[in-house]
Amino acid sequence: MSTAERLVESTRELLWERGYVGTSPKAIQQRAGAGQGSMYHHFTGKPDLALAAIRRTAEEMCAKAEEQLSAPGSVMERVTSYLNRERDVLKGCPIGRLTQDPDVMADPALRTPVDETLAWLRKRLAELLDEGRDSGELDAALDPRVTAATIVATLQGAYVLARAADSAQPFDQAITGVLGLLAAHVSTTRE
Repeated sequence: MSTAERLVESTRELLWERGYVGTSPKAIQQRAGAGQGSMYHHFTGKPDLALAAIRRTAEEMCAKAEEQLSAPGSVMERVTSYLNRERDVLKGCPIGRLTQDPDVMADPALRTPVDETLAWLRKRLAELLDEGRDSGELDAALDPRVTAATIVATLQGAYVLARAADSAQPFDQAITGVLGLLAAHVSTTRE
Protein backbone atom coordinates (compact mmCIF):
# COMPACT_ATOMS: atom_id res chain seq x y z
CA MET A 1 0.00 0.00 0.00
CA SER A 2 1.39 3.40 -0.97
CA THR A 3 2.01 6.16 1.55
CA ALA A 4 -0.96 8.16 0.20
CA GLU A 5 -3.20 5.09 0.60
CA ARG A 6 -1.99 4.50 4.16
CA LEU A 7 -2.70 8.15 4.98
CA VAL A 8 -6.24 7.95 3.57
CA GLU A 9 -7.00 4.65 5.33
CA SER A 10 -5.60 5.91 8.64
CA THR A 11 -7.68 9.08 8.34
CA ARG A 12 -10.81 7.05 7.61
CA GLU A 13 -10.29 4.96 10.73
CA LEU A 14 -9.53 7.96 12.92
CA LEU A 15 -12.51 9.97 11.66
CA TRP A 16 -14.78 7.05 12.53
CA GLU A 17 -13.19 6.57 15.95
CA ARG A 18 -12.52 10.19 17.02
CA GLY A 19 -14.26 12.60 14.67
CA TYR A 20 -12.62 15.46 12.80
CA VAL A 21 -11.35 17.52 15.75
CA GLY A 22 -9.96 14.42 17.47
CA THR A 23 -8.07 13.44 14.33
CA SER A 24 -4.80 15.33 14.39
CA PRO A 25 -2.26 15.29 11.58
CA LYS A 26 0.21 13.75 14.05
CA ALA A 27 -2.20 10.90 14.87
CA ILE A 28 -2.78 10.29 11.15
CA GLN A 29 0.95 10.22 10.46
CA GLN A 30 1.61 7.87 13.38
CA ARG A 31 -1.12 5.43 12.38
CA ALA A 32 -0.04 5.52 8.73
CA GLY A 33 3.64 5.20 9.56
CA ALA A 34 4.31 8.31 7.48
CA GLY A 35 6.27 11.45 8.15
CA GLN A 36 4.95 15.01 8.06
CA GLY A 37 6.72 15.63 4.76
CA SER A 38 4.99 12.63 3.18
CA MET A 39 1.58 13.82 4.32
CA TYR A 40 2.06 17.30 2.90
CA HIS A 41 3.60 15.90 -0.27
CA HIS A 42 0.36 14.04 -1.06
CA PHE A 43 -2.23 16.37 0.53
CA THR A 44 -2.41 20.13 1.09
CA GLY A 45 -3.43 19.61 4.71
CA LYS A 46 -5.83 17.91 7.07
CA PRO A 47 -9.00 19.14 5.29
CA ASP A 48 -7.78 17.80 1.93
CA LEU A 49 -6.86 14.44 3.47
CA ALA A 50 -10.15 14.27 5.39
CA LEU A 51 -12.07 14.95 2.18
CA ALA A 52 -10.25 12.09 0.42
CA ALA A 53 -11.03 9.81 3.37
CA ILE A 54 -14.71 10.79 3.53
CA ARG A 55 -15.09 10.30 -0.23
CA ARG A 56 -13.50 6.85 -0.01
CA THR A 57 -15.78 5.87 2.87
CA ALA A 58 -18.82 7.16 0.94
CA GLU A 59 -17.83 5.22 -2.19
CA GLU A 60 -17.40 2.00 -0.22
CA MET A 61 -20.67 2.49 1.64
CA CYS A 62 -22.57 3.00 -1.63
CA ALA A 63 -20.86 0.02 -3.28
CA LYS A 64 -21.75 -2.28 -0.35
CA ALA A 65 -25.34 -1.07 -0.38
CA GLU A 66 -25.61 -1.48 -4.14
CA GLU A 67 -24.37 -5.07 -3.84
CA GLN A 68 -27.44 -6.01 -1.80
CA LEU A 69 -29.91 -3.67 -3.47
CA SER A 70 -29.14 -4.93 -6.98
CA ALA A 71 -28.79 -8.62 -6.09
CA PRO A 72 -31.26 -11.18 -7.44
CA GLY A 73 -34.47 -11.66 -5.48
CA SER A 74 -37.62 -9.82 -4.57
CA VAL A 75 -37.58 -6.22 -3.44
CA MET A 76 -38.30 -7.31 0.14
CA GLU A 77 -35.45 -9.84 0.02
CA ARG A 78 -33.03 -7.19 -1.21
CA VAL A 79 -34.10 -4.56 1.34
CA THR A 80 -33.95 -7.19 4.09
CA SER A 81 -30.50 -8.29 2.96
CA TYR A 82 -29.29 -4.69 2.98
CA LEU A 83 -30.69 -3.91 6.43
CA ASN A 84 -29.53 -7.18 7.98
CA ARG A 85 -26.01 -7.18 6.54
CA GLU A 86 -23.04 -7.46 8.88
CA ARG A 87 -22.25 -4.10 10.51
CA ASP A 88 -20.13 -2.87 13.40
CA VAL A 89 -23.26 -1.49 15.06
CA LEU A 90 -21.61 -0.10 18.18
CA LYS A 91 -19.14 1.96 16.15
CA GLY A 92 -22.02 3.55 14.25
CA CYS A 93 -22.28 4.41 10.58
CA PRO A 94 -19.01 5.96 9.35
CA ILE A 95 -20.96 8.45 7.22
CA GLY A 96 -23.89 9.02 9.58
CA ARG A 97 -21.56 9.78 12.48
CA LEU A 98 -20.03 12.64 10.51
CA THR A 99 -23.39 14.46 10.55
CA GLN A 100 -22.87 14.95 14.28
CA ASP A 101 -19.40 16.43 13.79
CA PRO A 102 -19.82 20.24 13.82
CA ASP A 103 -16.50 20.81 12.00
CA VAL A 104 -17.48 18.51 9.13
CA MET A 105 -20.96 20.02 8.86
CA ALA A 106 -19.57 23.58 8.92
CA ASP A 107 -17.22 22.90 6.00
CA PRO A 108 -19.17 22.71 2.71
CA ALA A 109 -16.46 20.61 1.03
CA LEU A 110 -16.46 17.99 3.82
CA ARG A 111 -20.23 18.06 4.22
CA THR A 112 -20.99 17.49 0.52
CA PRO A 113 -19.97 13.81 0.26
CA VAL A 114 -21.86 13.06 3.49
CA ASP A 115 -25.04 14.68 2.18
CA GLU A 116 -24.63 13.13 -1.27
CA THR A 117 -24.19 9.63 0.19
CA LEU A 118 -27.32 9.81 2.33
CA ALA A 119 -29.27 11.35 -0.58
CA TRP A 120 -28.03 8.58 -2.89
CA LEU A 121 -29.18 5.94 -0.41
CA ARG A 122 -32.66 7.48 -0.11
CA LYS A 123 -32.91 7.72 -3.91
CA ARG A 124 -31.67 4.17 -4.49
CA LEU A 125 -34.10 2.71 -1.94
CA ALA A 126 -36.94 4.75 -3.48
CA GLU A 127 -36.07 3.31 -6.91
CA LEU A 128 -36.14 -0.20 -5.49
CA LEU A 129 -39.48 0.41 -3.77
CA ASP A 130 -40.82 1.86 -7.05
CA GLU A 131 -39.74 -1.37 -8.71
CA GLY A 132 -41.69 -3.30 -6.08
CA ARG A 133 -44.82 -1.24 -6.72
CA ASP A 134 -44.46 -1.60 -10.50
CA SER A 135 -44.10 -5.39 -10.25
CA GLY A 136 -47.08 -5.66 -7.90
CA GLU A 137 -44.93 -6.95 -5.02
CA LEU A 138 -45.73 -3.83 -2.97
CA ASP A 139 -49.14 -2.19 -2.84
CA ALA A 140 -49.76 0.95 -4.85
CA ALA A 141 -50.47 3.05 -1.73
CA LEU A 142 -46.81 2.85 -0.65
CA ASP A 143 -44.95 6.14 -1.19
CA PRO A 144 -41.41 5.06 -2.23
CA ARG A 145 -39.69 8.37 -1.39
CA VAL A 146 -41.26 8.75 2.04
CA THR A 147 -40.65 5.09 2.82
CA ALA A 148 -37.02 5.28 1.67
CA ALA A 149 -36.46 8.31 3.92
CA THR A 150 -38.04 6.37 6.79
CA ILE A 151 -35.75 3.38 6.19
CA VAL A 152 -32.61 5.55 6.15
CA ALA A 153 -33.75 7.52 9.23
CA THR A 154 -34.51 4.29 11.09
CA LEU A 155 -31.15 2.81 10.17
CA GLN A 156 -29.25 5.91 11.29
CA GLY A 157 -31.33 6.24 14.46
CA ALA A 158 -30.80 2.56 15.22
CA TYR A 159 -27.04 3.16 15.31
CA VAL A 160 -27.59 5.98 17.82
CA LEU A 161 -29.80 3.83 20.04
CA ALA A 162 -27.30 0.96 19.98
CA ARG A 163 -24.39 3.23 20.86
CA ALA A 164 -26.35 4.84 23.70
CA ALA A 165 -27.26 1.44 25.15
CA ASP A 166 -23.85 -0.09 24.38
CA SER A 167 -25.81 -2.98 22.91
CA ALA A 168 -26.80 -4.13 19.43
CA GLN A 169 -30.29 -5.04 20.70
CA PRO A 170 -31.92 -1.63 20.04
CA PHE A 171 -30.43 -1.68 16.53
CA ASP A 172 -31.83 -5.13 15.84
CA GLN A 173 -35.24 -4.13 17.20
CA ALA A 174 -35.39 -1.02 15.00
CA ILE A 175 -34.46 -2.99 11.87
CA THR A 176 -37.02 -5.68 12.69
CA GLY A 177 -39.61 -2.94 13.23
CA VAL A 178 -39.00 -1.12 9.95
CA LEU A 179 -39.02 -4.42 8.05
CA GLY A 180 -42.34 -5.29 9.73
CA LEU A 181 -43.82 -1.97 8.67
CA LEU A 182 -42.60 -2.51 5.11
CA ALA A 183 -43.92 -6.09 5.08
CA ALA A 184 -47.40 -4.70 5.76
CA HIS A 185 -47.23 -3.22 2.24
CA VAL A 186 -46.42 -6.50 0.52
CA SER A 187 -49.25 -7.15 -1.89
CA THR A 188 -51.18 -10.34 -1.36
CA THR A 189 -52.21 -10.36 -5.01
CA ARG A 190 -49.82 -9.57 -7.80
CA GLU A 191 -51.10 -7.57 -10.75
